[in-house]
Amino acid sequence: LFPKIKEEYKCMDVIDILKVVNLLFLPKYYQNIVALVFAVKKINKNPEILPNITLGFNIYDSHFSAQKTYHATMLLIYSMKNFFPNYICGIQNHLTSVIGGLDTKTSIDIANLLDIYKTPQLVYGSKPIMNYKIPGLLFFQMSPLERLQYEGILSLLLHFRWSWVGIVVMANDNGERIIEKIVPLLSQHNICFSYIGRLSELTTPNEIYDLFNEGAEIHDKIMDSNANVLIFYGESDIMVRVRWLAYLSRKSTADIVKGKVWILTAQMDLNSHVYQKNWDTDTMNGALSFTIHANDPPGFQTFSESRHPSMTEDGFIKDFWQQSFICAFKTSNIGEVVGDICTGEEKLEDLPVTFFEKSMTGLNTLYILQMFLKSFYFSDTNDCYLCPEGSYPNNNQDSCIPKTSTFLSYEEPLGISLVFFVILFSLLLVMVLAIFVKNHNSPIIIANNRDLTYILLISLLLCFLSAFLFIGHPEKVVCLLQQATFGIVFAMAVSSVLAKTVTVVLAFQATKPGSKMRMLVGKRLSNSIVISCSLIQIGICMIWITTSPPFPEKDMDSVVEEIILQCNQGSVTMFYSVLSYLGFLAVISFIVAFMARKLPDTFNEAKFITFSMLLFCSVWISFVPTYLSTKGKYMVAVEIFSILASSAGLLGCIFLPKCYIIVLRPDLNNRENLMKRKQF
Repeated sequence: LFPKIKEEYKCMDVIDILKVVNLLFLPKYYQNIVALVFAVKKINKNPEILPNITLGFNIYDSHFSAQKTYHATMLLIYSMKNFFPNYICGIQNHLTSVIGGLDTKTSIDIANLLDIYKTPQLVYGSKPIMNYKIPGLLFFQMSPLERLQYEGILSLLLHFRWSWVGIVVMANDNGERIIEKIVPLLSQHNICFSYIGRLSELTTPNEIYDLFNEGAEIHDKIMDSNANVLIFYGESDIMVRVRWLAYLSRKSTADIVKGKVWILTAQMDLNSHVYQKNWDTDTMNGALSFTIHANDPPGFQTFSESRHPSMTEDGFIKDFWQQSFICAFKTSNIGEVVGDICTGEEKLEDLPVTFFEKSMTGLNTLYILQMFLKSFYFSDTNDCYLCPEGSYPNNNQDSCIPKTSTFLSYEEPLGISLVFFVILFSLLLVMVLAIFVKNHNSPIIIANNRDLTYILLISLLLCFLSAFLFIGHPEKVVCLLQQATFGIVFAMAVSSVLAKTVTVVLAFQATKPGSKMRMLVGKRLSNSIVISCSLIQIGICMIWITTSPPFPEKDMDSVVEEIILQCNQGSVTMFYSVLSYLGFLAVISFIVAFMARKLPDTFNEAKFITFSMLLFCSVWISFVPTYLSTKGKYMVAVEIFSILASSAGLLGCIFLPKCYIIVLRPDLNNRENLMKRKQF
């Protein structure tokens, strides 16, 4: 399979060769970095090129991996130190454009993210084909347009009267596009094709054998054909694999691919891996290549030749030096160096042209970028304008669309659904209240403190009705009342539950002989608990309203296409203080009820209070993260849902068991049976 490879590679397994290849980079790519640095310095030193603009750059290695390419692109878009997608934290450098990868796949991976932010990308080769994206991606091609290259190839073939040719392309979308364009064009001028070959891309190590077999097939096809002209379309790194073609064959004796005229497109570079340093380049003798115009500005040759491994500011130089000169730098943290030691005296001019040349490709890239930036800033000044407040740009960014105002209204399905449940639960509570009033003197109601029961029912009714304050157009008075009303009526409800629980515990203690708790049990204690706990919440709400009251606002920024009409809380700290106080009362009620759950059967209401407080706490604990993760009317809907769920939980857990006995089992609603029961 490899009859002409150097002796030291002859015995290597194919997978071993692949491992070597993966550990190496293409040394010639370093010259692009050198040209980039030189060009940036030159542009920044000349105030007439980009006045009041200083160029900077960050360089990332794609590692020919989509995962690492995406990560590197996100690091470019966001902060260099902290990575928080979709958030701008601290002072940021303005990312104006990105010079993409030398291959199409890398450019596509970069474009998938840059397209979100409309950041332009300069591509070295042809514009990538992205079938799943809408047109208009910001690609700027640095190599000559393909259409011009097609016309140049046609002119070349017609000039030399070459009418029998072969074509080899990459097996990807760009390669297929070349075939679709150039074959009909050449056929119209009576130029025929001996063969059309496709060279697959390497995606996994397991494909290396198939790739070599494919290369051998293409080699034999070229050699067996009587067409002496070969049109080859590839990308920057394809020459590394083209150089293998000279040594691949299915035949026992391989013929060196010579005597063929290669016509290469502009994006192909004459480069090689380290292990190919001394390989024969006679195959490419006589090749004709379309290329990018390059010049040698003053100082560039000196700048490129001054590269030395002692330059600490150059993070690439040592790797390049070791790979290019096949040596290693001796450092203190490693032992004996195997092979040659780098001295720093090696000469860049001794490297073959496939490793390093004084090409201005990278510099041309910066000059293209310079012209683009000039055009970008001038057009931005003259043609681009910010959309007026209350509007946003359309997808093409050529006109402004008015934003729509949104709030949780009574007319929309979400508002109607919430109103329905508010009315439903309110009617259920009124029915429960009517049942209790009708059976005011029944033993089960007397045993569970009638006054606290009525206070709790009325408080829960107000809790349900308070949800109406959150629906409809936000007004100043409504915003003032929303959270304050919610906080106070819920404090009354939870403090009533706390008072019932404390009364149960004290009543049991008072039944013990000689207990002094008898003097504490009664309406005075329960009323004091309800009033004092409610007054504390009223005080918190008064401080809130007087210091930083809620107010109606228009949120223009949270949603691109909408203006959110909402009540601003005024003070987030006070809002969560109200919630925290309710949580404190609920936790105390839960603890006391849990401790009293095993008291004698007459007082077994504690079991239901325990479950109701557990449900209450669960609802409001889950409320906080859900509330913070929503916006606009959905944020309001989350709070209404929490109000309804927690209030319905208290109503169902505490009062439905009593209603069951009063309505369906009146035979149990007497003092004797009540004392015997273990459920109610």
